[in-house]
Amino acid sequence: MKSLRVAVLAGTVAVSLGGGGLILARVNGNDQAPRFVMRPVSSASNTLSASVFSSASAASSAASASSAASAAASASAKAAADRAAQVKALNAALKKLAGKTPDFSVAVFDRKTGQRYAYRGAVKFDTASIVKTQILACMLLKAQDAGRTPTSAEMKLARPMIRLSDNNATTTLYQKIGGKTAVTKCNKRLGLTQTVVNTRWGLTRTTASDQIRLLEELVDTKGPLKASSRKTAFTLMNTVSKAQDWGVPAVVRKGEIFTVKNGWDTRSADGGLWAVNSIGRVTTKSGTVDVSVAVLSHNNKSMKAGVTLVEKVAKLTRQHLRY
Repeated sequence: MKSLRVAVLAGTVAVSLGGGGLILARVNGNDQAPRFVMRPVSSASNTLSASVFSSASAASSAASASSAASAAASASAKAAADRAAQVKALNAALKKLAGKTPDFSVAVFDRKTGQRYAYRGAVKFDTASIVKTQILACMLLKAQDAGRTPTSAEMKLARPMIRLSDNNATTTLYQKIGGKTAVTKCNKRLGLTQTVVNTRWGLTRTTASDQIRLLEELVDTKGPLKASSRKTAFTLMNTVSKAQDWGVPAVVRKGEIFTVKNGWDTRSADGGLWAVNSIGRVTTKSGTVDVSVAVLSHNNKSMKAGVTLVEKVAKLTRQHLRY
């Protein structure tokens, strides 16, 4: 019995010292206490041990990678399903609203997620004063092309054009940069493919999706507008007068930043009904929110009614798309 226990002990030590390359061997004696000598473990044993551990490690890594891939696929599928549900709910809400209001369209682009949304985004509407943002962008590009910053005379017109929506300043600046021909060429550089410029700038026709494109060019670091030009556009659209502070700003929450340009007009050709539009961006310094919104409408009974409609549409997009 004593010899059996010693043998088991020797086996145990051999296992525990496998990585050290040594084993214990018992030397028999009849009535003497057992003696032990040290013998090296063969290199084959070390190689086998390393191979086993290497295979186990590889299998573990493969299992982890497979698990991670599965989790990523599951998360992606859930995100897609959530987005589809949001879009479906927003479409239903806007369709319900459209059944009892004047004609409207809306488009949204979330720069953080890269997701786009449009409801009747390709339908053309009169721009009214939102075209002033296009005119501003074209003025800035013209200055860039000349290798200069905007002149004091240009800025003297641009400031009231955006901050106060001054029509006289707009007409002067529009003509100064080349009118319909120049703005049409400029729009191609800005990627506006659905906008038709009119000699009478307020009658320019555009779509909500094209206005989103314009807003994106005002912040795109890889676009045609340089940093100084983008900063000028931001500063003007972020400091509109209180009277211009409606539309897209209605969705802004505490701590968020907005830019906006609104447009409104009534014409006898429309029976005295109103076109009311709002385009702008909502952001945070941290980048948690970075969204462009464009809402266009016409046939409103009054400017006030149009403002109410535009703001309601903008709020619905935020409610359902959760940006």
